[in-house]
Parts: sequence; structure tokens; C-alpha cells
Amino acid sequence: MAVRPDNRLADGPMQPVECDACGACVLVRKSSWEQTSLQWSAEAAEACVERRAASPRPGPNGTAFSGCGSLRDSVRAAVHRGDVKVQIEDDLKTNPDSQEHEHA
Repeated sequence: MAVRPDNRLADGPMQPVECDACGACVLVRKSSWEQTSLQWSAEAAEACVERRAASPRPGPNGTAFSGCGSLRDSVRAAVHRGDVKVQIEDDLKTNPDSQEHEHA
């Protein structure tokens, strides 16, 4: 059985985004307004203050990090500046402010 190549990034590669709060640099891709992919390096994970401060939760996924609010805001700002392109440009249907382009 041949392994099928993953070519999802061919039309929109991941872009570096630096967190305005701590300087952690992650790779980001916005497939749509609803979907954001992040790729953390070991250096970014170590630099992220919120990630280091997160306490483990109970259960089998207890060590999973639920997200960094500061990085989310930095990604949103990068999208608004045009540094990160949204691959599918349709308006976010669940966002009542979509007319004002408050997406990210």
C-alpha cells in the first residue's frame, strides 16, 4: 500500500507568527475563518508563558494544552494585517459581526 502524499499545504503554506506577549514563534495556517492550524516548536513551547503556567487536567488528555489567549490574539492580528492568508475567504456564517470582518 502506497502512502499518499499530504499536499494540503501546497496552496497555502504555514506562516510564522510571533506572540506579542512572550515572543514565542509558531507556524500558522488558516484554512478558513473557523479553522486554524498551529505548529509548535520546542522553543515556542518553552517560551510560551501561558503554556508553561497551564496545569494538567484530569483524564487521558490531561497534559493537552487547551490554547494560549495571547497567541490567539497575535494570530488574529496577523490575519487582519494580511500576514496570514485565509485559504477560504467566505464570511464566517456563525459570526454576527462578519460584515465588519472581525474574523480570525
